[in-house]
Amino acid sequence: MVSLLQDRQPVVALGGAAPAEVSVAGRVLRPTVVFDTYWRFAAERQAVYEKRLAGGPGPWTDDAILTQHRFTNCFRAADRVSQILIGDVVYCGDQDWEEVFFRTLLFKIFNKESTWRLLAGALGEVRWDGYDYRVFDQVLSQAFAAGERLYSAAYIVPPPQLGEERKHRNHLRLLEMMMTSGAPEEILAAPTLRDAYEVLLRYPAIGPFLAYQFVIDLNYASHMPFSEMDYVVPGPGARDGIRKCFGAAADGIEAEVIRYMADTQDEHFARLGLAFTGLRGRPLQLIDCQNLFCEVDKYARVAHPEIAGISGRSRIKQSYRSSSAPVPAWFPPKWDLNESR
Repeated sequence: MVSLLQDRQPVVALGGAAPAEVSVAGRVLRPTVVFDTYWRFAAERQAVYEKRLAGGPGPWTDDAILTQHRFTNCFRAADRVSQILIGDVVYCGDQDWEEVFFRTLLFKIFNKESTWRLLAGALGEVRWDGYDYRVFDQVLSQAFAAGERLYSAAYIVPPPQLGEERKHRNHLRLLEMMMTSGAPEEILAAPTLRDAYEVLLRYPAIGPFLAYQFVIDLNYASHMPFSEMDYVVPGPGARDGIRKCFGAAADGIEAEVIRYMADTQDEHFARLGLAFTGLRGRPLQLIDCQNLFCEVDKYARVAHPEIAGISGRSRIKQSYRSSSAPVPAWFPPKWDLNESR
């Protein structure tokens, strides 16, 4: 249960003033200056995405931090890798659930477009019913020996200890284990998103952060019925961002804080006079608010260096590089957001 604590007019009438206190999960939290930066960042980053999508020439913002550093989109599903996953992996190929599950997890373990293209190019079609460990390993091992990077640096997928020498071989064994031990069927039968998440959490080397990311990826498929407002697991970056927005008082209730942000987004955008119409009308979901905390943690390293997080990081590693490539925007059909394909 979350509510504004002040005995005053609704937040939209505050003339831009941030609430001095908010109540989340029975705790009183006092927002820092980063709290309003969260909303301003979200509005500006979404505006950049929409301008790029419309094909307008850059630069798409006057924000010096956004023009110099790389940040993900407000909506996770709009990011480049998610767009590849949705359009070229989940909804491309046999729509039998076992095949969709296999393709999705294989793609996400490496989380790298070039690795997926490598496998698809060598195998013709990536399928579980034709899976041969030796063939998959040969393709990946040859690429590795040639100096190609198989994994994205976006986040680390620890290798399980399943008897193989190479990281990618152990990951292939992990995927085999999931497929043959009934994970696809269990996840499809799960009554809630959290139950589906907990199925993944049982497997070696899949911790809470990865299990949550993977279940969100699987939930893009038409087979899974869950709302992205059902459940959230805060990652390390989100915890850093939450600390910067609310201080140490929010430690331990990060999931509830994320839900507070999702539930009150309209109030805060209106309070600050920010135009934010969402993703073709779709508001920020829990996963999006979680990711925004990660991005605001990075943004605040430059905008608010005096506000401490948990990790102590002070620089943004990735620089922005302009691209003239078209911006794809095709989303799970069950969301009813697609104009055409």
